[in-house]
Amino acid sequence: MAKSPGENGPRAPAAAGSLSGTRESLAPGPDAAAADELSSLGSDSEANGFAERRIDKFGFIVGSQGAEGALEEVPLEVLRQRESKWLDMLNNWDKWMAKKHKKIRLRCQKGIPPSLRGRAWQYLSGGKVKLQQNPGKFEELDMSPGDSKWLDVIERDLHRQFPFHEMFVSRGGHGQQDLFRVLKAYTLYRPEEGYCQAQAPIAAVLLMHMPAEQAFWCLVQICEKYLPGYYSEKLEAIQLDGEILFSLLQKVSPVAHKHLSRQKIDPLLYMTEWFMCAFARTLPWGSVLRVWDMFFCEGVKIIFRVGLVLLKHALGSPEKLKACQGQYETIERLRSLSPKIMQEAFLVQEVIELPVTERQIEREHLIQLRRWQETRGELQCRSPPRLHGAKAILEAEPGPRPTLQPSPSIRLPPDAPLPGSKGKPKPPKQTQKEQKEQQKQAKASGQLDKTLTPSQATVVPTVGDACTPQDVLPKDPVHQDPAPQDSAPQDSASQHSAHHHSQESLTSQESEDTYL
Repeated sequence: MAKSPGENGPRAPAAAGSLSGTRESLAPGPDAAAADELSSLGSDSEANGFAERRIDKFGFIVGSQGAEGALEEVPLEVLRQRESKWLDMLNNWDKWMAKKHKKIRLRCQKGIPPSLRGRAWQYLSGGKVKLQQNPGKFEELDMSPGDSKWLDVIERDLHRQFPFHEMFVSRGGHGQQDLFRVLKAYTLYRPEEGYCQAQAPIAAVLLMHMPAEQAFWCLVQICEKYLPGYYSEKLEAIQLDGEILFSLLQKVSPVAHKHLSRQKIDPLLYMTEWFMCAFARTLPWGSVLRVWDMFFCEGVKIIFRVGLVLLKHALGSPEKLKACQGQYETIERLRSLSPKIMQEAFLVQEVIELPVTERQIEREHLIQLRRWQETRGELQCRSPPRLHGAKAILEAEPGPRPTLQPSPSIRLPPDAPLPGSKGKPKPPKQTQKEQKEQQKQAKASGQLDKTLTPSQATVVPTVGDACTPQDVLPKDPVHQDPAPQDSAPQDSASQHSAHHHSQESLTSQESEDTYL
């Protein structure tokens, strides 16, 4: 996705041929003319006049390209249950990742609830940890002037990103401003990479679900952990993955593989935009979000699987190939895929069932890398190793990292009772045992001929029973009500237990607001 030489000399691809025009092919899109007309709106107020048209649940203007495709409606009761389960996972994220990662994967395959998708992507990608490890870094980058070489190119790309989404409908609106901030910050964070046009739709999707700072760190994780080398000079990583995809296709769909081989169609001609934009510019929006849910959890194998499913169902039978006799017809078929194979439920099920694993991808990567070195020499771009999903990213985190523990939303005074608490808890077993010991000692000394009076009922606390002043409500020494012996330790234990329960339930709530 390097820029044309006139725009940015250093990013122009050395290998011309199949890559020529690739960088600019991402820009116009089928709705470019309408997008340019729409993007002439100069302010949010003007955009609001346009936005009086109906908006779908994803934020797209109804009838636009992004709003197309049949939507899979989840029953409200099921959605609420999923939200409750995801809240529990997010509030205890480290424990779930350590012991129940398979369960997280299954829930990502079912789809993350829309209200929690932004938070879940941050946790899955490690962007949340990255933000905690680098406090104030985004603000520092945001305040820096930036390199003019990249700023002009970024500004030209802003209005091309989802122009029919309410967030980006206005030229100079808050959506485009945040997109500029995120992309500029990345060029400063990784000056050796700079900016690649395919990063813009990636960042735009993230901004639809989270604020600019969180979107920036998620973009960093995608560029460095999930798709390393994709957006660097000469596009060597994407060329390698094109060869890997083509080799895997031979096992998944020999018919499609044979046809593409006969037509001598380079994988870069059809898979570059798919992979570099993570299908954000290819699939209906419901399918895009489901693919991203799985991608953040399981890594790049999801991108490979989606590509293989699309190729298999577009070119995988003799009947489908009758209309694809030449190169041009084949490329057109892959650029205008059937809505049926991109439909959310069908596509997700096919992706889940396709038996392509991380091990197969890495083995094929080594084979293609050897061939590359034999024919073209060493790679010029040394990118970090690719990490396959959330668990691999967590395990590769160097050294001690901050534990993702939510802070309470509401703080109460230490002696305040928990609202809604009923009854008094039973005294701890240790207190009852000590009572019996004291009673035995009293009987042995002949001091328990009759029931003890309230004034005689005292308990000497041990170290295990000791309570801090904040655990017990202060009592009036003059007007203290008499109580039987059993009630004294019960009252102390009740206050202690109520305070402990309050702290537990408060710390299980997430302090950050869901970004809607």
